Amino acid sequence: MAKRRDSKGNILKRGECVRKSDGKYVYTFTDPMGRRRFIYANSLVELRNKETELKRDQLDGLDAYVRGYATINMTFDRYISTRKSLRDSTLSNYTYMYDRFVRESFGLRKIADIKYSDVVQFYLYLLDELDLAPATLDNIHCMLRPTFELAVRDDIIRKNPTDGVVADVVKQSGKSKGVKNALTKAQQRAFMDYVANHPIYSHWWPLFTVLLGTGTRIGECLGLRWEDIDLEKGFIEINHSVAYYPTKGTRTSVLKVHLPKTEAGIRKIPILEQVKDAFEMAKEEQDEEGIEQPYLDGMTGFVFLNRFGDVMNPQSVNRVIKRIISSYNNEEELEAAREHREPVYLPNFSCHILRHTFATRLCEKCSNQKVIQSVMGHKDIRTTLEVYADATDEKNKEIFEMLSYDLNDLF
Repeated sequence: MAKRRDSKGNILKRGECVRKSDGKYVYTFTDPMGRRRFIYANSLVELRNKETELKRDQLDGLDAYVRGYATINMTFDRYISTRKSLRDSTLSNYTYMYDRFVRESFGLRKIADIKYSDVVQFYLYLLDELDLAPATLDNIHCMLRPTFELAVRDDIIRKNPTDGVVADVVKQSGKSKGVKNALTKAQQRAFMDYVANHPIYSHWWPLFTVLLGTGTRIGECLGLRWEDIDLEKGFIEINHSVAYYPTKGTRTSVLKVHLPKTEAGIRKIPILEQVKDAFEMAKEEQDEEGIEQPYLDGMTGFVFLNRFGDVMNPQSVNRVIKRIISSYNNEEELEAAREHREPVYLPNFSCHILRHTFATRLCEKCSNQKVIQSVMGHKDIRTTLEVYADATDEKNKEIFEMLSYDLNDLF
């Protein structure tokens, strides 16, 4: 086999070539992330020296990273490659959020050049210019902070420039994270009564009853199979979830099965009587319509299917909730006008608020935080305490009424 040579007769090694347009020598290689990279030089001697330096750096696992030449993108990719324990769902969300908001802008900058004020400006840009919610900024920060922390631990930078930034920029922007308000008992009752008696939306009653009666995440609920439900013993086993994952290199997403968010997510939930009725209704509907069960990642026998016989899309559930709220509020406005009273509207909410509503009802009846943590599938008890242990106005009023009764003889 003939050897490749340059114009001077020098034999070129594998990966080396001479660019015809300007005569520059080029060495092509694949970096640790699987991406093609190029080194350029004016002479073969210079190119070989650069190759030697590159190989020495690669053997040390450092490359340009160790010299502070790495971009934030390169460091983030390096960080992600070390997180082998990440769930598929978490990895997918991290990658999607980073690619969407960081990679083509802030991520192109060299990590060694980034100061605290640079991070502040970028976060303010996300909040003010892109109008992101503080919760979304939190998600982005949860990717950038460990990325910079990796560079600190590798002695590439001295300090993590993201420390303390979120609280500062949220204060400057005037935005707050907001409170995830659960539905009141009256709102919950109005919503469920409307769904149960509506000619179009009534077939959604079983799903909403299970969500409000178990506190499962929407992906966990839509992933339920009949074999996960033991009506005799009265338990639901949560051992997987479904979610949409973006397909690499495309704008499309595919529905896939994955393990729960954390190990604590694998749990058993007692079945309330209303939830049992909902399951029985869903089973009767499937049997009557003769729906053929789909297969998803080798699983079948799903409880909740759409009209096409496919596993439901979590986003479609949120969309139908919006339609129900709009329909209810329009009818309530007309009804209130006819009855000469103020209308009682339903607030805008999502599937996750139904989980929060269940947790709130549970907290109103149960003071054992470990029980609440177990049922909700929280890894950290602090999540239970910070997010769900807030008493509702109704509960506060109820407690004070009881206190008033007990103290009645003392005043």
